[in-house]
Amino acid sequence: MAEELLIETLRFRQLRQELNMTQQAFAKALRIKGSIADIERGKTRLSGAVVARLLQVYSINPLWLYGESEQRHLEVTVPLMPKVVTLDVESNENIAMVNVKASAGYAHNLQDPEWYDTLPAFRLPLPEYRNASFRAFQVQGDSMLPVLQQGEWVIAKAEESLAGLSENSVYVVVLADTVVVKKAQLTTSGLRLISLNSLYPPIDLQPADVREMWRVTAKITSNLGHPASSLDELTREMREGFVSLKSLLGKG
Repeated sequence: MAEELLIETLRFRQLRQELNMTQQAFAKALRIKGSIADIERGKTRLSGAVVARLLQVYSINPLWLYGESEQRHLEVTVPLMPKVVTLDVESNENIAMVNVKASAGYAHNLQDPEWYDTLPAFRLPLPEYRNASFRAFQVQGDSMLPVLQQGEWVIAKAEESLAGLSENSVYVVVLADTVVVKKAQLTTSGLRLISLNSLYPPIDLQPADVREMWRVTAKITSNLGHPASSLDELTREMREGFVSLKSLLGKG
């Protein structure tokens, strides 16, 4: 009779299959040299390094892996609250404004109070903008069309951690060297950032890559008379413009 496999072996194989990964790809993600076939056959025990890597990359609870808990994933607790805030003369927290130019240096000055003093700031006398940290960021690019356009501003509320993310919200995500506006989704392999414009592919990264996270609550726009086109309309306009250009060139 074949030897019964240990629960950690069964769950290790189950996890790989649910991730739809080959043994080779899973071994690479976990930094395992060689094949993991012997692990899945029960011939090789899981090492502490592999268990730690499962926790780091996929947030897998070691107790679940060994059958001691029904909680598969550990809660993501990466601290994301801003390190610096700005205050007005009455010691009320301001909403600092980060324009396109300032966003290039934002991620490198997260803990520099003097740098924040160079940013314009304002307050909103509304109850929903009290007792929390808010920041305004200027949108650049077209990755969030048709909801957000180049040059518009979003007002966003600081998130304490990734644990409370909503797939229905839009976020300002501060990474080590850039600031992006995206939808966000926690996955078994980490965090996925999603553009509304389908021309831009998703960005997959690890929770530890995120420095700050801000949930968009409102936007400031001057495009009231010119609402953003839908992606279908934009595609049609580009196609029609291309046809017109070809006609003009053909007459030259």
